[in-house]
Amino acid sequence: MWVKIPFIVAGMALALCGGARAEACGPQKLGVSRTILVGAPVHVGLKTYPRTLDLKDHEIVLTFDDGPAPATNRVLAALEAQCARATFFLIGRNAAAMPALVRREIADGDTVGSHSYNHPILPSLPLARAVANIEAGAAAVDKASGGKASRFFRFPGFADSPALLAALDKTNRPVFGADLWASDWNAMTPREELDLLMGRLRRAGGGIVLLHDSKRETADILPDFLAALKAEGFHIVALAPGDVPPALRKAPSGWKSETEETLRKMGIGGGKGAAPKIDVPLQEQKDPANRM
Repeated sequence: MWVKIPFIVAGMALALCGGARAEACGPQKLGVSRTILVGAPVHVGLKTYPRTLDLKDHEIVLTFDDGPAPATNRVLAALEAQCARATFFLIGRNAAAMPALVRREIADGDTVGSHSYNHPILPSLPLARAVANIEAGAAAVDKASGGKASRFFRFPGFADSPALLAALDKTNRPVFGADLWASDWNAMTPREELDLLMGRLRRAGGGIVLLHDSKRETADILPDFLAALKAEGFHIVALAPGDVPPALRKAPSGWKSETEETLRKMGIGGGKGAAPKIDVPLQEQKDPANRM
């Protein structure tokens, strides 16, 4: 059995650190309300899977994809100003190119996971090549972090397959989707992005939120977004590695995978449409769902 005792200690430290920082910053700051320890096997996020973390009303998990990037500096500054914490899913080659930003994320108390080596649509590759890309990405992120990265993983474009999920389960990598998308891969003004995201959060009452620290517009809105979360009574939940799967909540009756439908429209996974480009982030391809 693969044991992660150091990560349990790290998770407990993060929980204590989050509370201490929130108190030090004062009640006017957003802070971190609690920490959930996450171990494998688990696949969560209602956009893709019929289950998610068992979050309370108005609890949210902040996650960022595709970094590190120049805009990551401003994202980290905004989080630090509110004593808030997030989980970053890093592209391996970006982490290798900007290790100082990865180390800053770790030093700030954020959790770092991986997002493949170069953001291909993994099911479009032969299985062995796809698994090798995942492992290369994780190794690059771990090296950049000084060995302090988690085993958390998120599929590029949320495009998975049963065989890839099984491979990740065997290597004890928790898989994260999301419950809400900021849709920040679409062209819109910062005000439009903020209004869209807050509207979705109000309707959902919380959840795992996907943003991109590679997007300048997302960095632009983050201070106002975090202030709005505080003003409307939302609470930040941090994630840390654990030994066992966390408590989960099943999808509501009638649930369908929004990811599957989106990928089908893009011609991924046997659907009709243009063949997907490889080595190009999904967010840079045309989004057929128009700001889902």
